[in-house]
Amino acid sequence: MKGYPLLRKALCLALAALLLLPAQAADYEPLEEAEAAMAAITVEMIEEEVSMAAAITPGINLPVKSAILMDQGSGAVLYAENENDKLPPASVTKVMSLLLIMEAIDSGKIALTDTVTCSDTASGYGGSQIWLKPGEEMTVDELLKASAISSANDATVCLAEHVAGSEAAFVQMMNEKARELGMENTTFQGATGLDSDGHLTTAKDIALMSRALLEHPLILNYSTVWMDTLRGGETQLVNTNRLVRFYQGATGLKTGTTSGAGSCLSATATRDGLGLIAVVMGADTSDHRFAAARSLLDWGFANFMKASLTPPENILPVPVTGGVATQVEVTCLPPDGILIEKGKKEAITQDIILPESVAAPVVQGQELGTIAVCVDGERVAEYPILAAGNVERMSFGKALGLLGRTLITMG
Repeated sequence: MKGYPLLRKALCLALAALLLLPAQAADYEPLEEAEAAMAAITVEMIEEEVSMAAAITPGINLPVKSAILMDQGSGAVLYAENENDKLPPASVTKVMSLLLIMEAIDSGKIALTDTVTCSDTASGYGGSQIWLKPGEEMTVDELLKASAISSANDATVCLAEHVAGSEAAFVQMMNEKARELGMENTTFQGATGLDSDGHLTTAKDIALMSRALLEHPLILNYSTVWMDTLRGGETQLVNTNRLVRFYQGATGLKTGTTSGAGSCLSATATRDGLGLIAVVMGADTSDHRFAAARSLLDWGFANFMKASLTPPENILPVPVTGGVATQVEVTCLPPDGILIEKGKKEAITQDIILPESVAAPVVQGQELGTIAVCVDGERVAEYPILAAGNVERMSFGKALGLLGRTLITMG
């Protein structure tokens, strides 16, 4: 354990925090078995996970049924294995549920401060839960904590009913959103992920909806939390995704385990501006799930980077025909960065593509051309060259006025 002083310290702090939490009230059940296991993680367990991950080679011995590694920024697939195989996703389903909830919040349809009353349906849902009682009230914020951190099914159904009126209507929204995102091999039958005939998706589709969820920064307020409480400290929450606590740069996202699905995980992390999404499905054990996801993320961060772009300095003004000015200055809007293999930064070139001239009128912000970004001569991205100002079309009156001003200047 000498190689893990920070990990050992972090573990001690985490366990101390758990011990200091108020005892669970008699009216509520103790931690779910999965949460209790997460709270009892030892340094030795994480060391074993790290060693297991180091021994895994993507494409050779990944201990899962399917997997994918996707760049969060561009959506580029960096690694894939049976990524289109339809499999049950267990509670990774909640990535889509959380996405729809985030959209409802952003649109103003619901608010974090809304009070939600638990229905009989939500209370009796079963599986992982916070033991909500019919008629019990919680805010959207509290229910999001329960759903995102400890994968509570009752909390998720409460939120689904609050957004759509019923879980059935919410599931319809889930499937509509799946089609919108290009999730071609997904059919949702429920909002929580409990095993159900026909409730299937793929590693690729999970990556797509995970990427969409991460476009809502609010989710990080929940998906990155290791431990929290509800009911004034009486109900303890421990994240079912231990990578959140024990993987550098982890941002989430969602675990899932059922007898039909095995152990699944959408694991996300960001380092040095590079965001990665690793999805693994159908692992036979939870340890294999975390080790496989860790291995994919490690491989991605070891082999790829995000390179920033500075526009070329030799972009000349574009000639304008039929305008009150003979040319227009330009400006560029480069992307935040591009994904490249490590060691390829010097191989980046940027080609200026502009017309010989443009006809007036020209409007500020008008796209005039593009910058083609290439790595080793292969185009990997492009961004626009824009007009920096306006150029009006020349008219007889404007031409006469311009002639007059010229004659006066010549004196």
